[in-house]
Amino acid sequence: MSKTYRPYEPDQILLLPPSLKDWLAEGHLAHFISDLVEESLDLSEITEVYEREDRGYPPYHPVMMTKVLLYAYCIGLPSSRKIAKRLVEDVAFRVLAANSTPDFRTISDFRKRHLAAVNDLFVQVLKLCRKAGMAKLGHVALDGTKMKANASKHKSMSYGRMNKEEARLAAEVAGFLRQADEADAREDAEYGPDKTGDELPAELAYREGRLKKIREAKEALEREAREEAEAKNRQAEAGKRGGGKSPEVEAKPREKAQKNFTDPESRIMPSGSEKGSFLQGYNCQAVVDGKHQVIVACDATQDTNDSHQAERMLKQAKANTGKAPSKASMDAGYASEDNIVAVEAMGTDAFIAASRKKHGDVAPAAPRGRIPNALSVMDRMRRKLLTKKGRAVYAKRKEIVEPVFGQIKQSRGFRQFLLRSLAKVKGEWALICLTHNLLKLWRQTGLQATG
Repeated sequence: MSKTYRPYEPDQILLLPPSLKDWLAEGHLAHFISDLVEESLDLSEITEVYEREDRGYPPYHPVMMTKVLLYAYCIGLPSSRKIAKRLVEDVAFRVLAANSTPDFRTISDFRKRHLAAVNDLFVQVLKLCRKAGMAKLGHVALDGTKMKANASKHKSMSYGRMNKEEARLAAEVAGFLRQADEADAREDAEYGPDKTGDELPAELAYREGRLKKIREAKEALEREAREEAEAKNRQAEAGKRGGGKSPEVEAKPREKAQKNFTDPESRIMPSGSEKGSFLQGYNCQAVVDGKHQVIVACDATQDTNDSHQAERMLKQAKANTGKAPSKASMDAGYASEDNIVAVEAMGTDAFIAASRKKHGDVAPAAPRGRIPNALSVMDRMRRKLLTKKGRAVYAKRKEIVEPVFGQIKQSRGFRQFLLRSLAKVKGEWALICLTHNLLKLWRQTGLQATG
């Protein structure tokens, strides 16, 4: 007795064209992004670029490309090659692209070309989150996470070693050139002066290329040292009192100052994952609202620590939302009198850990009574965080901001940037944070597909 199955006819020709939207369940993330881009986002900053162009072959529609890029980052797929493959194999991508198949180079170029527009899209999505009641600016938490650059820390070299390597390679290059001249002279004598000699020896080409990179890196370090020295000298000149001339800061790089040959703008910094571990990367900042973990401000910086980030990040949050947060909590990396004063001058109640708490330390008993006015700014903050209210507010910091970095790095797999240079990394980090907020908005609507 033969078994009866449901119809299966791979070669069946469709008589009527199917609707692409029917390929996905209602409430699918791809439908949400498509509708949001079409109905709620202003892409004029992107589309106007093409309207000003006069090209022979028409480009792929920028609205379609934006949908594909946002969806790819939402699901943790930043690779342009993998996106191009999904546009052929993945139903959700095919729906968003309406069966268009731009190649990986087109996708990569589109992303690089419109990174500047990402910040505007970030603010637009943030406004939609606020309209949905997801970012009240009652309590925000600021923190930073280190993200690997598209470069290896083993491709970095210190200024001191550059000087030694430059001398060694220059001597080797000179030696190879002498050998080449001697060989040419011998061959000219033996075969005549007709030899072209166009081909460089492989050893010479390698050493000349490495010597060029080292000299470029040295020049960059020396330029940065000059700019830093000039800035410090100007500050010293402006701030000096009385007569006399302030001693000038020497415009020379430190011997241990490093530069990476692959991404010269990245920095070696503590990874934060374990004590004594380092990575070649960037310091990524995020201000997160306590209500639904929506990111209200984001940026990437070369600074290896967070000490200079508090004021500018909260000002960015205010600029993005039109409102200063009521409370802001930060860990000890942001602890300084200047930060506390600047944050509270904005009308935000600051809760900044004045020092790092060691594992196993028992917190002292909560003090009673008013905080004495005679205490310094840092001592007042220490006492504030020992109160019951201070402890309760600061305790929420971890549950507000740290899960966001976990969702970005662990759930979506963003642990390394694809793009190089600070400007491009800033754009890519904004794209990562923008799509984090998109996912929050999608889940908050309650329309996502189930099952």
